[in-house]
Amino acid sequence: MYNSPMRKYLYFTVFISGMTSMAAEFGASRLLGNIFGTSNPVWAVIIGLILVYLTAGYFIGGRWVDRSPHPRMMYVILAWGAFSLGIVPYVAGPVLRVAANAFDNLQIGLLAGAFVGVMVLFTIPVTLFGMISPFAIRLMMQDAGKAGNVSGTIYGISTIGSFIGTFLPTLLLIPLIGTTRTFLFFSSILLIVALVGLGLNGGRRTVLAYTLMVLPLTVLAIFGGGGGIKKTNGQIYETESAYNYIQVLEFNGTRYLRLNEGQGIHSEFNPQTLDYRGPWQQFLVGPFFNPNLKPQEVGRIAIVGLAAGTTARQAAVVFPNVIIDGFEIDPKIVDIGRKFFDMNLPNLNVIVQDGRWGLTTSSQKYDLVCVDAYRPPYIPPHLTTQEFFQIAADHLNPDGVVVINVGRSPGDRRLIDGLATTLGTIFPSIYVMDIPDSFNSMIYATLQPTTAEDLRLNLSTLAALPDTNSLLIESLKLTVANLQPAPQHTVVFTDDRSPIEWITNSMILNFILQGKIGTLQ
Repeated sequence: MYNSPMRKYLYFTVFISGMTSMAAEFGASRLLGNIFGTSNPVWAVIIGLILVYLTAGYFIGGRWVDRSPHPRMMYVILAWGAFSLGIVPYVAGPVLRVAANAFDNLQIGLLAGAFVGVMVLFTIPVTLFGMISPFAIRLMMQDAGKAGNVSGTIYGISTIGSFIGTFLPTLLLIPLIGTTRTFLFFSSILLIVALVGLGLNGGRRTVLAYTLMVLPLTVLAIFGGGGGIKKTNGQIYETESAYNYIQVLEFNGTRYLRLNEGQGIHSEFNPQTLDYRGPWQQFLVGPFFNPNLKPQEVGRIAIVGLAAGTTARQAAVVFPNVIIDGFEIDPKIVDIGRKFFDMNLPNLNVIVQDGRWGLTTSSQKYDLVCVDAYRPPYIPPHLTTQEFFQIAADHLNPDGVVVINVGRSPGDRRLIDGLATTLGTIFPSIYVMDIPDSFNSMIYATLQPTTAEDLRLNLSTLAALPDTNSLLIESLKLTVANLQPAPQHTVVFTDDRSPIEWITNSMILNFILQGKIGTLQ
């Protein structure tokens, strides 16, 4: 029978163990997400395997405690769990750097091996964490008639700890100290709890022995956490935020913004040019599907998915009177945009907010709404639905246009067709152009009925004017030359049913299985 202080400490142990278990899961997602991304399949594997490891711990712990119902053994298990968790990111580091290089070259075999290898590293700590609750229940059990109350209390306290472990690493620790030291933070707390528990249960010699675990963790904390997550050629900056792993690369005077696994360029900047041959400048074509339009008539535009401001800088040059509202959910990307990409335009209002909510609450009307927040498999479903596009339409001026940058794969246009079908329930005219030498398409939706001939006439008129910006002329020509046939009518995406993940995951899987490995932006 345990006295009240010891019982309270057992409850505290369960709380910290539950918190650390969930923190390990989110830490694993970020550790792997930096290389493999955070798509649904990646999350499914992480969550599934963590649950398998915990389940194994429940079974093993239940049998072990029946043979050895001593708190000292529980705290020994906890100490080893804490120690093994602390070293996971350091052991995984070299494997992940190999994976990063493999991802840059899309070597699928190496990627799969690295992913499996890193997930195996979590087997020991998470399984050991799973053993703690059965131990605690058995140790606290004084009366079989109170078994339900004891087990319910243990699992309730563990769940509260898991709740804290969900938010603490994601919202505070990873952005503040990074993924590696976040693992070390939780490892250290859990190890201290284990050592105190050993001391309270008469294991002073054991405490001295397990205190030696502190030494390698301290050395790793001091000397092991300063290296870069990736060592990509051309990398000049990297960091982690609550939302992303962020890289800035520079080649031949041009800077590139990459996020997470890095299989897409989200922004470019070169002080000598604004022509990047990418999707950004094709947004500027949108208003010119309306007849007889001049660049100076474009007054205000919104960019959902501002990133580091490539489209905003181009728009500021092409439209002399424009005011730009840029919605970007990640404040760290905004900081990087200002520091590395000269995103300091006087006519740019940066709004750090989710794009849908920001647009919903905006009091402005726009001539152009640019949606640049998609990149398979990372497409926020709430930015693809009929309800979202209605919000966008409600914030357009009478001749307003919505333009979307969307990825595709060769021979698979299901995503484009679904988005165009959904837009077509609100907008009378829909156009699609494929950007040459890329896997990007632009979808244009006009609030007024228009024709492709209106775009061609605007190109002809503007090309004859000497003061028309050359970037605009080039973008218009590219759109006219690459307009596609009308998309097929398919499913309408709604807030209730938007099978975006299913479409994008199957699209990418088919692409890989066909052996046509490339870059989807």
